Amino acid sequence: MATKTFKELIVWQKAHAFVLKVYSFSESFPKSELYGLTSQFRRAAVSIAANIAEGYVKKSPADKLRFFNISQGSLEECSYYIILSKDLNYITEEQLVVLNQLLGETERILNTYITRIQASNS
Repeated sequence: MATKTFKELIVWQKAHAFVLKVYSFSESFPKSELYGLTSQFRRAAVSIAANIAEGYVKKSPADKLRFFNISQGSLEECSYYIILSKDLNYITEEQLVVLNQLLGETERILNTYITRIQASNS
């Protein structure tokens, strides 16, 4: 049975779980980072899930792939923000592991989804 809504996609569910963790963990970032790292990290995290949702409803494979590629870019951006947050001692080692695990799962599923779309159009 095909999915009826983006909310049924495991990749979106993983991306959304990542967003929730980013929001939770970044609550404790210094207030001086509110318009810096906190804002950028949250924006990039939301972009992953939002572009998956938007790409899901696109009819043409090229349109779908464009939005999923934007998600990939935001995913890489978040990968850097995790490193930066840890290096600045804004997150703990345990939080780093949680974020990297969720981001890695999202990346693997998204890459598989993209590969399948590309293969079905070759």
